[in-house]
Amino acid sequence: MPLTLASLVQHSALKLTVLAGKDRLDCEVRWVHTSELDDPGPYLEGGELLLTTGLKLEVGDPEAMRGYVRRLTAAKVVGLGFGVGVGHDSVPDALVAAAERAGLPLLEVPRRTPFIAISKTVSAALAAERYKAVTAGFDAQRELTRAALAPDGTAALLARLAAHLDGWAALYDASGTVVAAAPEWAGRRAARLAGEIDRLRDIQGHAGAAVAGPAGSEDRVEIQSLGTGRRPRGFLAVGTEERLDTSARYVVHAAVALLTLSLEQSRTLQDAHTRLAAALLRMLLAGEAGHARSVAGALYRGLLDHPVRVLIAEPSDAQRGPEALALLAERVEAAAARSGDPLLAIHEDGRLIVLAAQDATALAAAADLAEAEDALAAGLSAAVAPEEVPEAHRQAERALAVAVRRGRNLVEHGEVGAGSVLPLLADDAVRAFAEGLLRPLREHDATSRGDLVASLHAWLSHHGQWDAAAADLGVHRHTLRYRMRRVEEILGRSLDDPDVRMELWLALKTEAETGSA
Repeated sequence: MPLTLASLVQHSALKLTVLAGKDRLDCEVRWVHTSELDDPGPYLEGGELLLTTGLKLEVGDPEAMRGYVRRLTAAKVVGLGFGVGVGHDSVPDALVAAAERAGLPLLEVPRRTPFIAISKTVSAALAAERYKAVTAGFDAQRELTRAALAPDGTAALLARLAAHLDGWAALYDASGTVVAAAPEWAGRRAARLAGEIDRLRDIQGHAGAAVAGPAGSEDRVEIQSLGTGRRPRGFLAVGTEERLDTSARYVVHAAVALLTLSLEQSRTLQDAHTRLAAALLRMLLAGEAGHARSVAGALYRGLLDHPVRVLIAEPSDAQRGPEALALLAERVEAAAARSGDPLLAIHEDGRLIVLAAQDATALAAAADLAEAEDALAAGLSAAVAPEEVPEAHRQAERALAVAVRRGRNLVEHGEVGAGSVLPLLADDAVRAFAEGLLRPLREHDATSRGDLVASLHAWLSHHGQWDAAAADLGVHRHTLRYRMRRVEEILGRSLDDPDVRMELWLALKTEAETGSA
């Protein structure tokens, strides 16, 4: 336990007598220092027991003594030892009164007790405390190492860590999701620190933070990032009621080292899985489902026995998009690891392509995350057999194109065929095409009689029925026939061609939809 003033007072060889501040003897002594200065504060760090003989103090002036004690308390001195028998036969009354008033422990040091004896006692006690902390830290490190080697190493390690700290411990993955906690109830508390994890994630290299626990708790929480690269592999959080002492810090550092080693080893294995998954996905995209099955092994074979879906995501925001896509890839990977769902993914060339079973939790999580991220656009295919993955890829591509055109975060294949086709085509290129196609007719109408554009619209909307279209326009059908011949002459196209009629109708509708008529 830490060295306190009470420990020194109880030391029989020192013969110290308490004259003031008896109720504050439990203060921890971090060092001992001797000074005869009137203001030793600039030479102190706080936590010291100060020793003096009072040779340069105005001990007969109560106000001077009060000022002296104020300066000591401001310097966070934990106690004052006054040596008698050198400059003063007893501790001055003015100093005793000032110390009692300020609550500063004041100890009388007899002539037969040299200051060096107190210094040696404090130094020996501090060295013993440090040795005890180091020894306890090594013992705890061995316990944590044995726990880490157990079948469920991470859970066992967290349990031992929480028990040693008399608190709780939680492990987060790279996305900030709690993946393990001890005791079990700590998972809910740890999840409420997601904002703190997000702040640490943006710091390159190792990062740590000490924060207050979630509202409703009195925890002191310390968070450490895990991993050796620029981006953290995960995070460890520990919560305790008291500040961590030296021994506890040794234990936490040991846990960080063991978890980092475990994550790096897992990452090496995960990288191999990632490369295999990417190779299998490329085979499926190339229509080689048979070859994919032959190399899938037990790890992915089950995935290729059921309908699958394809999701394609890409940045829609040049600044935030790439980072959002990388975070999506991490969270998809983490969701697959938690759920145990087999998942194939390729993250390259500014795109993320994901293939998973149609009802996979990880795929649903990927879709939800993509839909919630404003910096991304994503398309999701229908469910298909593994042999039809190339078609699913085309479906996801088309859905992605619709998402980009409509300014949506996520579009599923089933939505592509729903509603009007016009919103899919009303981009700048289509508007330019419509304007160019109809410009000769509009120029004619602006300078001549005939109203060809309105006549063309009426004729097309009535499917080429002369009487109905003429009645709608309020003209004779022969007049309408003449106008349609003029349309053909001006455009140099035949209205008997269904493709021409389709293009003209879409041009008219596009201008009407965009208000460019």
